[in-house]
Amino acid sequence: MHKSEVDLERRKALKAGGGIGLLGLLVAAGLIRPGIASAASNRAAFEAKTMDEALNALGVVISENSLAIQLGAPEVAENGAVVPITVESTLSRTEQICILVNKNPTILAANFLVPEGTEGFITTRIRMAETSSVIALVKANGKFYRASREVKVTAGGC
Repeated sequence: MHKSEVDLERRKALKAGGGIGLLGLLVAAGLIRPGIASAASNRAAFEAKTMDEALNALGVVISENSLAIQLGAPEVAENGAVVPITVESTLSRTEQICILVNKNPTILAANFLVPEGTEGFITTRIRMAETSSVIALVKANGKFYRASREVKVTAGGC
């Protein structure tokens, strides 16, 4: 190995070790909780072609509208390929957050499992084929709640 290769490997090792050390320090200080939301796979729900099929695959019997769910989405999306979405749930014991788009080829755009003790907050980007209702579906305490918003798409992304 040349000296420059050794220096490069040393830098990579220091950078990785420093990042891990900083993460450990933040967890120990209580600034970061080790539980994080994870994307969940539910093949039947992701393959659903209608809203009813997607809701059935997710196990939704009835979902109630809730003001405890804040759905952040643009009124107009210039590019349907990257539509920013934020969902925040102040419902106690939020277990799952799903994002559904009624007129997409794939109705279920995202599905996140939220570990116990973690805030019910996600932010992501989804693809939208055309102007449609975006629905945030939140499971908390074993029940489903929803919030929705119409998003106008000027250029489709699916």
